[in-house]
Amino acid sequence: QVQLVESGGGLVQAGGSLNLTCTASGRTLRFHNVAWFRQAPGKEREFVAAATGYVGNSDTTLYADSTKGRFTISKDDAKKTVYLQMISLEPEDTAIYICAAGLISTVSVRTTRAYSYWGQGTQVTVSS
Repeated sequence: QVQLVESGGGLVQAGGSLNLTCTASGRTLRFHNVAWFRQAPGKEREFVAAATGYVGNSDTTLYADSTKGRFTISKDDAKKTVYLQMISLEPEDTAIYICAAGLISTVSVRTTRAYSYWGQGTQVTVSS
């Protein structure tokens, strides 16, 4: 089992930045893909970014088109922590940001099906 807790959300003006943190307890994240999703009111959960974990290989990061170049995902396996650095925030980025983890599989990391463990989320609000 893996328990995930997010922190770092808040209110920021457009053009500003925020850093989110997801701390895991329980099993190591070493053999897990990790990701951030977001969900705005009345909308479906949306993929934001993922960091894959492969034993013996470098991790690979993937981003949604809407976040590429502005968001950076990283993970520290030793600290069992996943980070999301967000810059140049836009009002459209307003949502609850949710951390996810799942064992490495053939399922696309861009989909919610790839993840078994989910946090409760942290609110990010970007004002115009």
